[in-house]
Amino acid sequence: MDYAAAFLDENRAFSELFRDIDESTPVPTCPEWNLKQLFRHVGRGHRWAAQIVRDRLDEAPDLRAVEGGKPPPDPADAVSWMQGGAQRLVDAVELTGPETPVWTFLGPRPANWWVRRRLHETAVHRADAAFALGGEYTLAPDIAADAITEWLERVAIQAGANGAPLPLEHGDTLHLHATDPNLGETGEWTARADGGKIAWAHEHGKGSVALRGAATELLLAMLRRVPVGDTGIQLFGDDAVWRTWLDRTPL
Repeated sequence: MDYAAAFLDENRAFSELFRDIDESTPVPTCPEWNLKQLFRHVGRGHRWAAQIVRDRLDEAPDLRAVEGGKPPPDPADAVSWMQGGAQRLVDAVELTGPETPVWTFLGPRPANWWVRRRLHETAVHRADAAFALGGEYTLAPDIAADAITEWLERVAIQAGANGAPLPLEHGDTLHLHATDPNLGETGEWTARADGGKIAWAHEHGKGSVALRGAATELLLAMLRRVPVGDTGIQLFGDDAVWRTWLDRTPL
């Protein structure tokens, strides 16, 4: 996947939702925010990541002190600000070098890690904005599937930190199966508790609980944007295992 191109496309789609809207509209899937706050969160995040990459930082900069971190008041200028921030990150990665190690919240990673992270952050928040505006939401299946993979990669590193309970009990497994065509093994995931951590792999399996449906719906269900009952997802097995997984994983 060309992550840079996908990120810029996704960011354009996100920013275009914010033309001629009421910024005070609440965002039900991000209960503490309205659309203005959601927009600023995404745009500032792009510039924050660009600063990390450009300056080859080994620690997180203060989010409140990000260069150009506030969108301009004019709506058209704000859209340009959003799109410019995304381009700033892509340019920073190219200038610094895609494989150059920089700070991330998972430890040092290649600079281009941030482009993939911001792609999926933007894609999910575009869903938040679309739902707040009462609109439809679609996402390319390959991007949705990669977002699930990226999210599981983070869960595998972060789950159980600081003594928190794992999202799966010992012996339980979670299986996800995306039904979109042409995804192949990238459209199946099996997660299990292993040695006090969560391990996962692209593999077929029944699981203690298994969910089968479109990749985009699986992604939104996993991130608690929509309940399974409001989707076309089929759930097999122990629903309690799924509820525990949701309760113990981040948004």
